Amino acid sequence: MKLYRLSAVIRKETREILRDRVTLAIAFLFPVLMLLMFGYAISLEVENVKLGVLDQDQTPASAELTDTFAASRYFQLVRRFNSEWEMRESIQANEVKLVLLIPAGFYQEIDREDAPQVQLLIDGTYSATALIALNYGLSIASRFQSERSGPGHVDVEPRIWYNPSLRSVIYVVSGLYAVIIASFPPLLTTLAIVREKENGAIQQIYASPLTVPEFLLGKLIPYGVISCIQLLSIVLVGSQWFGVPFNGNPWYMAIAGGIYVFCNVGIGLLISTITHSQLLAVLLALVVTMMPSMLFSGFVFPIYAMAEPVQIYTMLFPGRYFVELSRGITLKDASLGELWQPLLFLTVYTTAIYGAAVAVFKKKVA
Repeated sequence: MKLYRLSAVIRKETREILRDRVTLAIAFLFPVLMLLMFGYAISLEVENVKLGVLDQDQTPASAELTDTFAASRYFQLVRRFNSEWEMRESIQANEVKLVLLIPAGFYQEIDREDAPQVQLLIDGTYSATALIALNYGLSIASRFQSERSGPGHVDVEPRIWYNPSLRSVIYVVSGLYAVIIASFPPLLTTLAIVREKENGAIQQIYASPLTVPEFLLGKLIPYGVISCIQLLSIVLVGSQWFGVPFNGNPWYMAIAGGIYVFCNVGIGLLISTITHSQLLAVLLALVVTMMPSMLFSGFVFPIYAMAEPVQIYTMLFPGRYFVELSRGITLKDASLGELWQPLLFLTVYTTAIYGAAVAVFKKKVA
């Protein structure tokens, strides 16, 4: 080995790397970006769990128990219900994660030194955090009866909804639907226009009578159909192989899934309009779609357990809305009326992505 030849190659590669800003950005910015994303998104603490209360007793004793829960840093009281129907609808719409149900006659029974029974209803969608939140609730109820000056004792009955066995595979697989569709369809469409740019075929498109919306829709629809078939196949495998329940209306899932699919296909199309290299397009697609869908969608780590600025940041990613929709429909049998907010956000997001792709491509053509 000749050292002078080796040093020449090293000098040549160093100069090329220093001139290539994209390579430098990948080398230095991406690791920092990943550290920030993982550091803020992954939280093993469970605080500010959204709490709802159905107080059927309406006495000082029931108010005292409610205040004990609300004063804890583990729970955030967001709703007081007037009926069991309101309570059920709120849990289905993902508005609350735990409900304290205080039955009528609570004060009389505790005053007679009986053991009044209160219920803690837990949304078991996130099995790990549900168990932690339940233990917090039991601990707070125990502290209430130990600190209360009067006689009596409270019997707490926990009830876990939607995932009574707290099987982790149910919430993992039902969240994977969003992650998989956020990962592969954008990669397919990301290469759709970049490939034509690299081989020069895009010039024929520029010279054709095709309008920009026609051209982009022509690209979008075939990949969208393929991705819809992908979504159908993974939902079927999740249900039949992993035993993930499908309790909701299949048409609701088809509507929500179709919008989500075309949203992600549109993201890939938008990336392909602003890049000129297949490698850069693929890397950008991974950073924009796969990583955020794993960290900021609520797939593994519940959004309510993240810091408040990060919760706001998650609104930038469509995976957040589809995780809520897919789990709400498949596990909770929620209707689109109960899930109108994530459905509306996802629809607006999809429309905006396609509009941005049209605007950027028009500018390139001009």
